[in-house]
Parts: sequence; C-alpha cells; structure tokens
Amino acid sequence: MITNKVALITGAARGIGHGVALQLASEGYAIAVMDVLAEAQVKENIEKVKSLGVPVIYINGDITSEESRRSVLDKIDSEFGRLDVLVNNAGVAPKVRMDILSTTEESFDFVLDINLKGTFFLSQLVANYMVEEVKKNGGITPVIVNISSMSAYTSSTARGEYCISKSGISMITTLFADRLAEYGINVYEIRPGIIATDMTATVKEKYDRLILEEGILPIKKWGYPENIANAVSVFCSGKLAYSTGEVINVDGGFHIRRL
Repeated sequence: MITNKVALITGAARGIGHGVALQLASEGYAIAVMDVLAEAQVKENIEKVKSLGVPVIYINGDITSEESRRSVLDKIDSEFGRLDVLVNNAGVAPKVRMDILSTTEESFDFVLDINLKGTFFLSQLVANYMVEEVKKNGGITPVIVNISSMSAYTSSTARGEYCISKSGISMITTLFADRLAEYGINVYEIRPGIIATDMTATVKEKYDRLILEEGILPIKKWGYPENIANAVSVFCSGKLAYSTGEVINVDGGFHIRRL
C-alpha cells in the first residue's frame, strides 16, 4: 500500500474532473483517472497531472459497465492498495436538447444510465471497498464527493432527463451519507453552476447574455473547473469531519432567491 492518499476521479480527462485531478495531485494525492476517452486523446492533460510528481494512472473505463467498474477498482487496488477518495464527476448532457413533451426514451436512457445508474453502482462498489478498508485500517477515513449541478433543483424543460439525473445524484448523496456514516465515511455533494467547460461551450453566447446583461448570477462571471476543485479539496481536507450529506453550491450565488 502506498503512503499517498489515493483519489479516483471519474470523467477526469478534461473539464471539471481534470481540474479536480490537478488540485488533488497538487495536494499529494495519487490520482486514478477514469474516462471513456482513449488516453492518446487526452495525453496532454494527463501529463499535466503527472507533472505534479505524484503517482497517476489512466484507466479507460465506462461507469455504465459492471465489468468496467470492477476492472477500475481492481486496477487501483493492485497499483496503490488503497482508495481514500471517490469523486463522482462523470456525466453527460442529452445529445440533442428536446422539449419534455417530445424527448425520447433513447435520450432518457442515455443520460440516466451514465449520470445516475452508473454513478449509483460505482458508488456502491467503492463504498463496499472503503468499508473493508476501514475495518482493516482505522487510520483511513475515506470520502465520497458527488458532482451534481444546479440542475438538481432548476427546471430546464429542454433537457428534462439531465435535470432528473442530477436531482437523483442529490438523493444518492443523502442515501450513502446515511448508510456509510457508521463507518466514518463521509459523503458530500457539489452543485456547480455555469462552468466554462466543453459541455457549456455550445451555449456560451446564451450564458454570456444571462450573466452579463440579465444578471442571473449575483457574482457576475463564469465559473471554472478550479472553483469546483477547490470545493472538492475542502471536503477531502478532513476539516468537515463532523458533517456528512452536505452540499456546497459553487454557482456564483445562483441558488439565492432574490427579488
């Protein structure tokens, strides 16, 4: 077993997940990146994480596949011998935005299989591994952090399946926080707002207008992956050890109800 704490971050080849990988690597965590993209496609990002001088493994994996989930955990166990942090970040938006009166089962299944079902069963698998860790080594205090979205509570009728999936992530947080508390495994949630990533690049003009002209956010600027990564860092720090099931909104104040 290595002495570094180990973090598994899903969907960490780019975007928010990559930002989280960089942050935790800078704090000395060994990093396991799980992503569906071929490593050659994201080599530059992976090299950036490796440049921080910690052990890094890239695992091409799909959270919707039971075989893939087990393979990832087996790889981490054989390489590092421990797992301290799971960051459930992997997620997708609908391939095509459609009104809820016309969206398809195919789109619904695509989004929920990844965002919700895959996240639930990876969490289940990792949670059982972490429980055994705690039983064998009381010095390990694992943490699970779920990346949901402001869409967990905000209606977007042109992508209802996405909103439903993120609302489900919030309940996953609550359920696992409740179930794992007896083992000292805390579970948290981060709700990003409008974050500059590949996912939001296609609607940049819309959000520029909403942020800068219409004042949808009290803090009138885009968020970035490092903002989410800093929140993950806080949850992993142990400074909130007497809290579980907690949510941090990293959204420029979007969640504030105001007149």
